[in-house]
Amino acid sequence: MRLGYGLNLEQTQKLVMTPELRQAIAILQLSALELSTFVDDQLLENPLLEVQDDSVSDEREETPENTDSRLEVEWQDYFRGQDEGYIHSERPAERAEKSQFEPFVAAAPTLQEHLLLQLHVQKSAASLPLAEYIIGNLDNNGYLTLSTQEIARERGAAPAEVESALQVVQSLDPPGVGARSLRECLLLQLPFLNDCPPEMPKFLEHLEDLAAGRMQRIAADLGISLAGVQELADLVRRLDPKPGLRFSTAGDVRFVVPDVVVEEIEGEYIILVNDISVPRLGINQVYRRALNQEDGEVRKFVEQKLNAAAWLIRSIEQRRLTLYKVANAVVKRQEEFLRHGIQHLRPLTLKDIADEVGVHESTVSRATANKYVQTPRGIFEFKFFFATGIGHEQSLTTESIKRTLRTLILGEDSKEPYSDQKLADLLTERGMKISRRTVAKYRDGMHIPAASARRRY
Repeated sequence: MRLGYGLNLEQTQKLVMTPELRQAIAILQLSALELSTFVDDQLLENPLLEVQDDSVSDEREETPENTDSRLEVEWQDYFRGQDEGYIHSERPAERAEKSQFEPFVAAAPTLQEHLLLQLHVQKSAASLPLAEYIIGNLDNNGYLTLSTQEIARERGAAPAEVESALQVVQSLDPPGVGARSLRECLLLQLPFLNDCPPEMPKFLEHLEDLAAGRMQRIAADLGISLAGVQELADLVRRLDPKPGLRFSTAGDVRFVVPDVVVEEIEGEYIILVNDISVPRLGINQVYRRALNQEDGEVRKFVEQKLNAAAWLIRSIEQRRLTLYKVANAVVKRQEEFLRHGIQHLRPLTLKDIADEVGVHESTVSRATANKYVQTPRGIFEFKFFFATGIGHEQSLTTESIKRTLRTLILGEDSKEPYSDQKLADLLTERGMKISRRTVAKYRDGMHIPAASARRRY
């Protein structure tokens, strides 16, 4: 065998991930709020980018001489406006009228803020530092995460002082806050129940039996009937096991901005890409003219920023177009759901939409990631429409089965609730053939207890 060197021509295809392509992919995956923040950052970094004002977009073209003279007047107005106390060309009355339409969101207080406000109003100076420390160690559910011994050791206080401070915290609103266990949390709420039965404190010692549906054991221990146990259980359900959850936590997302809006107009569904929060971008003409006037490093810098600005504008427009095509394809596939409800939600995969739009599955995945759709039936995540198919013909979705399962349980006899096997048989009669184990999984996922816990006496 002869060894040697040689030259060969070979054609291959490969994807080169340029920085611009990476940026386009990242922009496609951003939600409307994230894209707005990203654009604001780019406006700070790239001097060639500017926000276009639609009101002046139809101005007539001017010669360079007229443009330069106009710029001089604008700069004079700019500095004159600063002397008058504001830099905008609009009158204060116009600015006040605009400010009325700014989207303000009221921030709900956190649990700690709510408790500290009450604590400081009470002005209990003796227990104030310890009470503040206890409030700072409550979890999102309102439970104390440290023992009184640990608090006493860390704060150098006597255990009796910590217990006194804890009682102060537990006296605050909401009832049940500052508890160290579920039973203590419920006990703290009993004084607020009207006509609380005397058996209730002892009944709360049987929470595990209650969760497991062991009503006979509870009745025998308390010496009451099964109907009496049921009444006590109904009272317990009126209490709040997690009193802290009604308050916000730091970093909460308080509202959802839909990325796509679907409106029904004269029987047809219209797709609107909601990018109103994203500023319209353009190229600063002052820097653009510098390409014809400057040389060397200045020209190189302007060219680099001009290319980056043009690519950003193109990527944002491509995102809008891709999002529209994907949303339009999804709405066509799920039109029956939009008209008639959840039972008509069809199985759908990313590949189905990718084939219809003519893009790769990964593109559809990025276009729908972390995005919401506002429809006449409410606001849904995009992934809600990509329902998994079940059955031999893949004609059923998990959502439709769950809805039917919930309907069956709501219509059952509370004295003889359906077992999971019975529910599986009833679903099979309706053309939804799933196993008993799958029924149990769906039931647990919907936080519906087992038959023994649903039985009423």
